Amino acid sequence: MYRYTLQPYHGRDSRFHCPACNNSRRTFKRYIDTVTRQYLADHVGKCDRIDTCGYHFTPRDYFAATPGILRQAQYNNLWSTRNESPVKPFDTLPRSLVDDTAREYHRNNFICFLGRCFGHNNALQLAQLYKVGTSKYWPGACIFWQIDVNDRVRTGKIMLYNDTDGHRVKVPFNHIAWAHRLSLKSNAPGPETDTDSTNKTHDYRLQQCFFGEHLLQTDPFKTVAIVESEKTAIICSFIDPRFIWLAAGSLEGLNTGKCKVLKDRSVIFYPDVNGCHKWRRVARELRLRFAGINISVDDTLERIATDDERARGIDIADIWIDQLTLKP
Repeated sequence: MYRYTLQPYHGRDSRFHCPACNNSRRTFKRYIDTVTRQYLADHVGKCDRIDTCGYHFTPRDYFAATPGILRQAQYNNLWSTRNESPVKPFDTLPRSLVDDTAREYHRNNFICFLGRCFGHNNALQLAQLYKVGTSKYWPGACIFWQIDVNDRVRTGKIMLYNDTDGHRVKVPFNHIAWAHRLSLKSNAPGPETDTDSTNKTHDYRLQQCFFGEHLLQTDPFKTVAIVESEKTAIICSFIDPRFIWLAAGSLEGLNTGKCKVLKDRSVIFYPDVNGCHKWRRVARELRLRFAGINISVDDTLERIATDDERARGIDIADIWIDQLTLKP
């Protein structure tokens, strides 16, 4: 576990104004010391506006510029490791939540969209394969449960899609919520869940894994394909079943921590049209860290995308879905 990490999202107060772009929204994540739980300097962090700003001042940059601070941090680290109890790596959610949400698919906009694309029975099979749930948080919402290779439920991403075209609902706001952030008693993520639990998740230690990671158990020799979005992984798994399709969750969701489970496997990255540069860099880091990994980055979208498709930030599933005839 790294000593310094970007502050996980804990509401509006955990985000700040970027020192570079000074956007009116709070788009800036600051680095924290995982031992002392204190922030580093105000300017040490990363802006969420990756394409339009791209500001990222790392702890390494900070300590390189202020070597005296680094010596103090090294001393504090030595003292802390001698006196602090071990940090719990991460928390998990009850598997019963996954089971309780595996129904009511006729009210699930995303599964209804899959049914229009591939047929009702195939849509249900995909929902069961990837453990997609139905949420009552917003009418029609789905839950993409993150279940790791050891069948532990890390969290669930609650999202709302349009059942006609499969696009995310972003108006009047971006409909994304997290199961680990909800009270398991009063705001349970399932369609009818009424879990009798007083456990609150405001101190939940989240460590995300790949969406679909539980499928790695099904075939240890099958090539793994990584995409950004959960929706894309599910669609691709139906159209091209040669691979085990997993989702990183976002452009920034692909990191060496998540990729430990890919050691000794053949892996292909399929980034969105604007993500090739970033994922090539991750691929280089992985080759250096894990000697047994066989990894490549597919750059098809980068080569063939039109200006309009680049502006829309398309992914491989968009190309395939555009080839289907979808009638309202």
